[in-house]
Amino acid sequence: MTSLPSVLGALDPTSDRAVFRQIADQLREAIDRGRFKEGEKLPSEAELVEHYGVSRMTVRNSFSILTGEGLVHAEHGKGVFVRPRPPVRRLASDRFARRHREQGKSAFIVEADAAGSHPQVDSLEVKEEKASQDISTRLGSVRRVLARRRRYLLDGRPVEFATSFLPLDIARGTQIAEPNPGPGGIYARLEELGHHLDHFEEEIRARMPSPAEVKTLRLAAGVPVIHLVRTAYDTEGRPVEVCDTVMAADAYVLSYQLPAT
Repeated sequence: MTSLPSVLGALDPTSDRAVFRQIADQLREAIDRGRFKEGEKLPSEAELVEHYGVSRMTVRNSFSILTGEGLVHAEHGKGVFVRPRPPVRRLASDRFARRHREQGKSAFIVEADAAGSHPQVDSLEVKEEKASQDISTRLGSVRRVLARRRRYLLDGRPVEFATSFLPLDIARGTQIAEPNPGPGGIYARLEELGHHLDHFEEEIRARMPSPAEVKTLRLAAGVPVIHLVRTAYDTEGRPVEVCDTVMAADAYVLSYQLPAT
């Protein structure tokens, strides 16, 4: 490791900013500048105590700030490490392209292939249920839906979980109601049923996760989630699916192409 004086500066005794925040600022800057790489171990508590001439509690408070920001994570008995950057780039303009369905690939598999990761799907539940008011409105005032719940993993790490809601008059008794809907996923099955997809509408917001979401996605402290609700429309203008997705924000970069006119 590079010597600390060349990576981290000295404290400013004239500053009204608390010492532990000054230390956090310097560590954050070093991470942002790439002086500490992704997955690299930060200096130990003992090293920072010696470098800054502060107590262990002061250093721990600095680490707590960076942990809360999602920049680092602690491994018991090993130290504090820089968290990896998002491995998956989600291309909004390409992920639902028909050519992927024709190749038998779902959007998640396409993204996993691009990231060089191994995709998995688990925690699958498929059942008929009463539609919530929001889902009913989005699907054109339907009363009951087929709900498909699943969790997605990359290289064994949970990165998102999603629930698709489909009108029963479309999905009941079809392969969409099976645990494995077949190559290309449910969108390929919808098109085989005559519901050729025309466009998608997405609503996206960032928020802090609920305790259940932290557990399901195994989120580190301070990591937010991306909450995305997508509605798929066929060429007749009918909404044929609503997908409610919660994604680990440290696993994705959302990429869009926007027209200039």
